[in-house]
Amino acid sequence: MRLLFFAAFFFFTINGFCQTAGINNFIVKESLLKNSKIAIIAADSLDNPLENINGTYTFSVSGFTQQLNFTDGVAILPLPIDKSTFVYIKHENDQGTHSKLLYVYKKNADLNPITISRIFFIIIPLLILILVFAFKKFIYMGVILFLIFFFFSYSNGLNVSTYFETIFDYLKGLI
Repeated sequence: MRLLFFAAFFFFTINGFCQTAGINNFIVKESLLKNSKIAIIAADSLDNPLENINGTYTFSVSGFTQQLNFTDGVAILPLPIDKSTFVYIKHENDQGTHSKLLYVYKKNADLNPITISRIFFIIIPLLILILVFAFKKFIYMGVILFLIFFFFSYSNGLNVSTYFETIFDYLKGLI
């Protein structure tokens, strides 16, 4: 009996040390070095930083796969940001897909990442469509508003495929 207890204790202790911590949420901020790079900080569901995350994790940053090295819960994206742009960061693990859409506003040498709710990418086009169908006189204005909306998004780094990917990831998260 004592041997069985010791074996079970040993198994659970080793199993606890072998588990790797997963990243299920993250925060995006400007790097502390102020070198036009952004930092990804592993966080829990309440946005409290997790300092026990270490190792290499795979992220998709605006469609490009990046291997990010986390040290004490923080990883720096290797490419600097030259101008204000949209950045779509996605991480997939066993618990699912975790993603954020950000607008990184660059003013002088400072970066200000702003998280964008993806529901706006559903509401804005639907609102324009409703206005166009409700008032036939606004068809041309609706087309012009769609063009402005997509031109602004595209000129700041958000192409059509990323636009729809953000919407589908958001809708999958709701289910």
